[in-house]
Amino acid sequence: MPRLPLSIAILFVVCLAFFASNARAQAWPPREPIYDSRTADGGPLQPFTFNRPPQRAQAMRVAYYVPHARRTDPVQSTDEEPESRTPGFDLTDSHPMIHGNRAVLRNGIAYAPSNAPDSVKHAIWAVNTICRRPYVWGGGHGSFRDYGYDCSGTVSFALHYAGMLNQPLPSGDFLRYGQRGHGRWVTIYSRHGHVWAMIAGLRLDTTDLRYGGDVGPRWHLDGRDTWGFEARHPVGL
Repeated sequence: MPRLPLSIAILFVVCLAFFASNARAQAWPPREPIYDSRTADGGPLQPFTFNRPPQRAQAMRVAYYVPHARRTDPVQSTDEEPESRTPGFDLTDSHPMIHGNRAVLRNGIAYAPSNAPDSVKHAIWAVNTICRRPYVWGGGHGSFRDYGYDCSGTVSFALHYAGMLNQPLPSGDFLRYGQRGHGRWVTIYSRHGHVWAMIAGLRLDTTDLRYGGDVGPRWHLDGRDTWGFEARHPVGL
């Protein structure tokens, strides 16, 4: 087979390459980029440019949590005796007293029954001085006089001023305090974790059942469920 001259061969290769590139160009035309005709905030793009204008600044609403300030003023119990059931009040000095065997409650203050032993009267009058103080865990244990009181600190305070306790006790220790069963004037209801007392017919407790929480030392007219509590009482009371 005769050989082609070198120049004709080179020209032939160049022609083949040209026709091949044109064929590819026609078969796969380049795709132009597709741009949105509107900006993110709804405004049209500027003509003859694909540079998006900056979006308009929008106000940012930030949600955050603000803790509620704890109420420093203790919740005051509104339990009280009706006027018709509280005749013969003795308001002299800081020793309010009522005739009979049962204490009564007026504006959160307990009136000691005149027939109660002096130790019970002194316990009631002493508790009146702390009955609006707040609940403080461990309060009344370092000292009988404290800024606030927990349940066992409150009961310890009452028994101390009744002359029946020399040092504060935790709630579990009241399970072995005094004698088993109900007393005539004072009954202590104790379990591990909580203790309260009935004194001359009034409930001394740091738990307000209507508010559902610990509010601090308070007198209450209503009792509470004694299930799970051990009843104890001071000797002689």
